[in-house]
Amino acid sequence: MTSPLVKIESHPQSAKRLIGINYEQFMTLVMLAEQRHNQKQTEIQKNKVRLIAPGGGRKSEMSPKEGVCLCLVYLRQKPTFDILGLLFDISKTKANDAFNYWVKILREILPASQMEEVKKDSHKYQELRKIMGLQYLLC
Repeated sequence: MTSPLVKIESHPQSAKRLIGINYEQFMTLVMLAEQRHNQKQTEIQKNKVRLIAPGGGRKSEMSPKEGVCLCLVYLRQKPTFDILGLLFDISKTKANDAFNYWVKILREILPASQMEEVKKDSHKYQELRKIMGLQYLLC
């Protein structure tokens, strides 16, 4: 079974169909996610109590590009984690863990809508609704 990432890299025009964004947007998103991932790993390493020398231990099974692709495939296609694991040649547990890790990073990178940002604060929510209502009337 061909991995969705391999399919996207060999046929960039199919990216929109598979993950919902075009290839250039995907590569930009991967670059931003990789930067945020590296920042998080640096923060973790600063606070980590080391038992093994830096650089030792098991290497990650997924690259940032594969992690972002896995996350986008899941959000676009909604397969079970069993199927997602088969697509990316990992276990369903690792697919679930990878999805949850990368979706947190994507949430930090991608801007939330204004409604999501203020929905917990009822005063700001009402103000935004008034502004949006006025903008709708002016258009």
